[in-house]
Amino acid sequence: MTSHYDHAQVQEFWQYVWERDDVYELDDDAVDPTYVLGMFPYTSGELHMGHIRNYAITDAYARYRRMQGDDVLHPMGWDAFGLPAENAAYERASDPESWTQACIRRMREELETMGFGYDWSREITTCEPDYYRWNQWLFKRLYEEGLVEYEAATVNWCPDCETVLADAQVEGREAERSEASERASDEAASREAERSEASERASDEAASREAERSEASERASGNDRVCWRCETPVGRRELDQWFFTITDYAEELYEGLDDLAEWPDGVREIQRNWIGRQEGARLTFDVEPIGDDGRGNGTTAVDVFSTRPETVFGATYVAVSPGHDLARELAEADDAVADYVATVRERGPDEVGFDGVETDARAVNPLTGEELPVYVAGYVLDDVGTGAVMGVPAHNDRDHAFAREHGLPIESVLVPEAADDVPDPDLDLESAAYTGEGRLSIPDQPAYDGLESATVREQLPDEHDAIEDDVTYRLRDWLISRQRYWGTPIPVVHCDDCGHVLVPDEDLPVELPEFVRTTGNPLEEHDTFRETTCPECGGPARRETDTMDTFVDSSWYFLRFLSPDLDDAPFDVDRAAEWLPVDVYVGGDEHAVLHLLYIRFFTRALADIGLLDRREPVEKLVSQGTVLYDGEKMSSSKGNVVTPQEYGAETTRLFLLSAAHPEQDFEWTANDVRGAYDLQQTVHRMVTEFVTEDETRVERRDHDDYLAAEIDRTIAAVTDEYERFRFHRAATEIRELARLLRRYREFDRPHEATYRRGLLTLAALLAPMAPHLGEELWNKLRGDGLVVEADWPDPDRDVTAYERERRLIETTVDDVRDIVDVAAIDDPERIELVVAPDWKYRVAALRAADESEERASIVDRAVDEAVPVDRETVASFLADLDPEAGQQLPRDRERSLLERATWLVTDEFDADVAVRTATPGSESAAKARPGKPAIHIS
Repeated sequence: MTSHYDHAQVQEFWQYVWERDDVYELDDDAVDPTYVLGMFPYTSGELHMGHIRNYAITDAYARYRRMQGDDVLHPMGWDAFGLPAENAAYERASDPESWTQACIRRMREELETMGFGYDWSREITTCEPDYYRWNQWLFKRLYEEGLVEYEAATVNWCPDCETVLADAQVEGREAERSEASERASDEAASREAERSEASERASDEAASREAERSEASERASGNDRVCWRCETPVGRRELDQWFFTITDYAEELYEGLDDLAEWPDGVREIQRNWIGRQEGARLTFDVEPIGDDGRGNGTTAVDVFSTRPETVFGATYVAVSPGHDLARELAEADDAVADYVATVRERGPDEVGFDGVETDARAVNPLTGEELPVYVAGYVLDDVGTGAVMGVPAHNDRDHAFAREHGLPIESVLVPEAADDVPDPDLDLESAAYTGEGRLSIPDQPAYDGLESATVREQLPDEHDAIEDDVTYRLRDWLISRQRYWGTPIPVVHCDDCGHVLVPDEDLPVELPEFVRTTGNPLEEHDTFRETTCPECGGPARRETDTMDTFVDSSWYFLRFLSPDLDDAPFDVDRAAEWLPVDVYVGGDEHAVLHLLYIRFFTRALADIGLLDRREPVEKLVSQGTVLYDGEKMSSSKGNVVTPQEYGAETTRLFLLSAAHPEQDFEWTANDVRGAYDLQQTVHRMVTEFVTEDETRVERRDHDDYLAAEIDRTIAAVTDEYERFRFHRAATEIRELARLLRRYREFDRPHEATYRRGLLTLAALLAPMAPHLGEELWNKLRGDGLVVEADWPDPDRDVTAYERERRLIETTVDDVRDIVDVAAIDDPERIELVVAPDWKYRVAALRAADESEERASIVDRAVDEAVPVDRETVASFLADLDPEAGQQLPRDRERSLLERATWLVTDEFDADVAVRTATPGSESAAKARPGKPAIHIS
């Protein structure tokens, strides 16, 4: 029997056994199984280390929970729709379905080779009609619930992909929205101190970018908004589009983040910032737009939102976005406005800078009665606030830049607090706005002059009908229309007589037709698909040719895994009520908005429809870190990818899990990978030698008891680390146990039962991270059944104090080493470990019972309890006592542990080792402390 571990041969055999015995299939009658899920992969055709790390985490935890006795749901599927497949097929003169299915076959084979324990009977593929049928069915239910809208909108357009992009799919979009939000940073400065540290940092960064942009009033900016897929600069178009009204849930999505205690703080903060809840006030400005006939054209008021309504006294203009209703009306009567609106739409908001066009309209300040010019300005965004701002150049950075560009007045109404009302000599409002708190300086408004800005801000909504408290969000409705072929057809037909008509349920799915190679949207070129009849009137109609955003597929896929073969519903409602939420969900935090926000929205919407009884989909979220190579993220485009085949399944999995905490980035290095390989070979050799060569004994000795206790302590430690997803620390504990077992075997003939238990424990503890190796070791040791189905090992004794016990041994051995080194003792003959006298343990316990008690009081109590020393000795001992001394072990337990561990010292120093209790009055009695024996070396 070879002692070399041949991972390729071993993994092939055990994968066959696991598949033969269906060890990963979950019975449909399972009661509340542990649901462990990794974000399913996009079908790109190859697995990279990011995938492997993700799935190694979920697999290790799923295996651990299964060994703990849980029923475990651990499924896998394929995020199979999307433009990249369409592009790849076009480049290869193929079609998206053939390309995607070939990718799935390759990736499934790779996952199976890695030994991941999935319930493949629940496999789903989102491009299959039996899956996307339910996308369409859910679209209809959301439509009926009033959560779907069809409207003209200025949208993000990728000219390379030739499709619309949602805000979250435009890189740089969040920063742009943060900068362009009317008072996202500077007006909210007064409340930034109340925000979390992370929010403050985000605001500071936004303010810094704001300052940089304020210098750009005379520049022509480039387009830094790019497509998340192809990095092509993104433009703007106006199209009729389908939206999910996720904004209906903005407040609940925001508030619900506080309840996600087991989600990473970073992900929750990203979602908070994206939702962008802001408290402020809505101010109504009466407006009289002037047309060719000199009369108003209809719009009589414009609402603006501001987090600093008290600065309204310093407003010198009103600006509306190019897409605002007022801008559209003014464009009908004014060619200059029409030209500007058209130009801005083509360029996009980030290319506009602070240009704009003045209109003939005038707005009336609701508090001063002053008439203000009305501008259409590109820096005001349609989808931020109300799409209109009151321009207060003296107290807002962006308004200041716009005013400087257009020669508008800058009127200060707010001054910083200063001693003795002395003006700040450094305050130059012509150079920069003052955006902080202070007091109002408006002599013509005596009711507010001299009051603190925060006070006025609170008073205004109560005192003026034109101002009311309001809350706004940066979150916009979810644009789901995509002008492409490889996606779910939207189940709508357009009829000239009936309007938008939903396809009946019995006609679902609306299946994709044969792929047509063309630029743009192939469905537009497919006459037999496009031309249809109206389900209501039977007349000619045109089928919707947009397909759904692929994030619709992934917003509910975790529900389909519950009942993947169900024919009459998207998922089993009763099973969902029992099996949800997902207990553990693992994936990258780059999906914090694109995916994780959407599944939270979908879960709430389905709950309101009556399909779910939960409103949050995931209990615990683990954000996996990045695998780096030479300091950069592994990626095919950088040519720095290491494939799993280079090192084999076991070494790769063990290294990925042992290298760092799951949420940390780490560097892939060959030396560290070697450590994972060596651990496998070491434990395999130990087990092989034990079952073929070792002579053992049956009588027990002290060091057998020490090893047995250390096995128990390792079980407790590794269990704790698995529970906390700290696989890297679990691997360290396993390595230490393997090292101890090797030393134990070299020190003496092993006690058969104790050593065998240690090796079986190694096999079981390793099995979740290195399942093929664990199974092979378990089999060699004749463990019961398969290790994948075995019970997780339990300690044979109470291990509540295992950390203290381990610390006692480790520090004592370290102290012996230090003395030998410092004293330059080349060949110690005898080492004595002297345990402190009993009275010191009693006094330490008194101290630990009440750490706030005065030292003199403890001395009195010790004397009352008849300790065999004087008051001065007790007081001196207390003065030097380690604060943790009272948490040490009882004296007899400490001595027993030291006696069992003397073999470690003997093995290392080849010396006689003895343990005794200090003699009263001796030097050792004076030196020894609880948990810190005195040491004598001769």
